Amino acid sequence: MSFFSKLFGHDKEQVKLFYNTDIHCHILPGVDHGSQSIEQSLDMLRAEQEMGINRVILTSHVTAVTFENTQESLTNAYHVLKKAAAEAGLDIELHVSAEYRMDEYFDKEYAADHLIPMPGNHLLLENSFQQELMNLNDLLFDLQVKGYRTILAHPERYSYYSHRRKRYEELHNAGAKFQVNILSFTGYFGEEARDTALWFADNGMIDYLGSDMHNIKHAHIIMEYLNSKEWRKLSPEIEQTVKNDLVV
Repeated sequence: MSFFSKLFGHDKEQVKLFYNTDIHCHILPGVDHGSQSIEQSLDMLRAEQEMGINRVILTSHVTAVTFENTQESLTNAYHVLKKAAAEAGLDIELHVSAEYRMDEYFDKEYAADHLIPMPGNHLLLENSFQQELMNLNDLLFDLQVKGYRTILAHPERYSYYSHRRKRYEELHNAGAKFQVNILSFTGYFGEEARDTALWFADNGMIDYLGSDMHNIKHAHIIMEYLNSKEWRKLSPEIEQTVKNDLVV
């Protein structure tokens, strides 16, 4: 029985994910409201391994005012975590990137060529939770022209789209790939987000899955869900469209 099975009272083997790369998580310590210490980060990485993940893209928030992280702040934290993971004997591949909120701070970092893309020049972008960015289409087009492969973080959580699902189709057809949170399927973010995530699954619009893990509680919820009948039914349905290995 694994450490997490003992910790959370599991009495059965943990079901593994069908992919091995988590492209959205907040495991980098001390840079946003995710992990607050190396110890928490290492426990979260161990949870990733428990779920079958052996490659993690560290996507901390980059947001105006709240988390104005820079290339330097993220890269420094990445090297600290990478060293600690190696010393702890964790056989897991780490990459540093970010979850970029499309706001005035992003505009500044983009203009200065300070973005940190994922492998394959993929870029994880977050919309506002209040309203869609006014020039979203233009920005996505400009990024794509510059060679970035745009991924919209957790679109199921933007409630202003829930009754405008045609807009989802427009964005997807325009080349914005969709990254859905596994936590959304559990109802953690509410029934509206869950229903939209399932709608994406039914319509073949889930390009990437992410844990969006901020703490070990999130890991526990995901691990429980992976052992559920619903996940066993849903998993084969979405496996054909999900490309978490970041292959173009």
